[in-house]
Amino acid sequence: MNSRKEVSEAVIRRLPKYLRCLGELKSKKVLRISSKELSERMSLTASQIRQDLSCFGEFGQQGYGYNIEYLNESISKILGTYNGFKVIVIGAGNMGTAITKSDRIKNRGFNVVGIFDNNKDLIGTTIGNIKIQHIDKVKEFIKSNKIDIAALTIPKEQTEKIAEKMVTYGIKGLWNFSAIELKLPEHIAIENVHLSDSIMVLGYKINNE
Repeated sequence: MNSRKEVSEAVIRRLPKYLRCLGELKSKKVLRISSKELSERMSLTASQIRQDLSCFGEFGQQGYGYNIEYLNESISKILGTYNGFKVIVIGAGNMGTAITKSDRIKNRGFNVVGIFDNNKDLIGTTIGNIKIQHIDKVKEFIKSNKIDIAALTIPKEQTEKIAEKMVTYGIKGLWNFSAIELKLPEHIAIENVHLSDSIMVLGYKINNE
């Protein structure tokens, strides 16, 4: 199997889409599918699908197609969802609450185990079954619980400073929902999420239909 550094960003971003599609097929008790049939479901070419999957190994058989259970399991392993990740949320506002409550995130192997804020009115209250703690306690929590990922749902003026602290505390990845692009040491995985970008792309599609 090739290392992640040898795989393009575009291919990596398509993997969750494969997983969603395969999950739907599994729920319908479909056992196998050809690259052509999969391409029709995913609006990709069969050639593109074969190229994407070949980055990680050989999964299909000529004349048979892909075993859906095996391919689903393989992509889950590639994405690390079988290993499971411990996540904390920094910021207990609307976005932080939504992430903490999300079953879809949990079902993909990302388990939110802590949420932190500096709002005195929120400290000690709970979201789901997780108690909101003061941000001052996050360093010890990360070290004690071996946290992998911090989701940042805080104002942009606070984000860079908090992100740098997370790195010094041992966080491996940052899921950033603020309105700035984080740039940190290369060994830190960062996913910058801009919801406004997505809706602007939607606007472009509407205007150009």
